[in-house]
Amino acid sequence: MRDRYQPATEFLSSLDDDWHQHIAVVGPCLHQPHAARDPYESLVRAIAYQQLHAKAGDAIVGRLLALFPSVSFPRPEQIVATDVDQLRSCGFSASKIATIQGIAQATLDGVVPDYATALAMDDEALIERLITLRGVGRWTVEMLLIYSLERPDVLPADDFGVREGYRRLKGLEVQPTRKQMIEIGLEWSPYRTVASWYLWRVPTR
Repeated sequence: MRDRYQPATEFLSSLDDDWHQHIAVVGPCLHQPHAARDPYESLVRAIAYQQLHAKAGDAIVGRLLALFPSVSFPRPEQIVATDVDQLRSCGFSASKIATIQGIAQATLDGVVPDYATALAMDDEALIERLITLRGVGRWTVEMLLIYSLERPDVLPADDFGVREGYRRLKGLEVQPTRKQMIEIGLEWSPYRTVASWYLWRVPTR
């Protein structure tokens, strides 16, 4: 089967020697989106992982799922009705509990769209709609766009890993700012999602 990301990989490899060498070392893009995961679930999962290492996020999500063994993922009405102490026992901070319960309530209220509606919205429209929620910033919505909606041209310019990866790739003294990252990333369009995937994998030199 042909590599679905091959056009993106070839495009990025052609940009300069740094990209070419890095991609040659890493190999084909193995980005694995979670297609059809609805925005509500994607947002709750993203909040669980915010500012944590993957293993810590995995543990919190695992404990959350264990509270609701009858479903694959707790529904909004279940999250809203869950006692704060139970959510705290999963490892959520008070701030994150308020955020995920707010996301659940906003889903019930129709502010957080269902999957089909989100799929029909453009990136910026969805970002603008969802960052009105407490504790939900651009990065959180960008993770939804990348991993749930499979958008091909998303650059999370606030992401530490993306900016640090670019700094290492280019041997810079300091990371580019968010504004600089956006400008630099224009050259990678329409494949900024794959560019981000590779930047997350730049090794320490």
